[in-house]
Amino acid sequence: MSESPYLSGKKLLPISFYQRDTVTVAKELLGKHMVYSKGSDILAGKVVETEAYLVGDPACHSIGGKTKRNEVMFGPSGFAYVFIIYGIHFCFNVTSGVDNRPEAVLIRALEPIKGIETMRRNRGQNEILNLCSGPGKLTQAMGIDMGYNGSSVVEGAIRFYESMEEDTFKVVTTTRVGISKAADWLLRFYIRDNEFISKK
Repeated sequence: MSESPYLSGKKLLPISFYQRDTVTVAKELLGKHMVYSKGSDILAGKVVETEAYLVGDPACHSIGGKTKRNEVMFGPSGFAYVFIIYGIHFCFNVTSGVDNRPEAVLIRALEPIKGIETMRRNRGQNEILNLCSGPGKLTQAMGIDMGYNGSSVVEGAIRFYESMEEDTFKVVTTTRVGISKAADWLLRFYIRDNEFISKK
């Protein structure tokens, strides 16, 4: 990925960031910048909501063992795991955890920062609060599809960076959204009072 003026001075999250406890990774991704470089286009948003999916978690795709669909989860941490739901919506996850445990963090919502007009075109939606306020919305806004499944979030087109701003916030811990199994597990995290989250 060629250096963009937008990225100048920004600190890329290293692979070691993802090679830690998945709940910690999910919480600490909040406030980081998810940046997608597509040619000369830079699309970016602040991560404001995540969910953790763990070994032994009935809602985790790895619970039934390795398949063609979820094989990325069984590889190293720091890679994109993209899957499709309802036949139309892509969900973007980052593999995480220690010792190559098949776990991942779902990026649930972003606060748009850069490339907002492109996001609006991609979404067919002008309302900024509705551009990236859900996992399917943010992938549509950023133009992410299955082609990015298995790509490195350290070396690929989609990467995560430290925020350059002084950004203090409180993290809300609550239940995950849209699942029927382990629905009471407290594995969703979002920035309190942020208006870009998918739901409270």
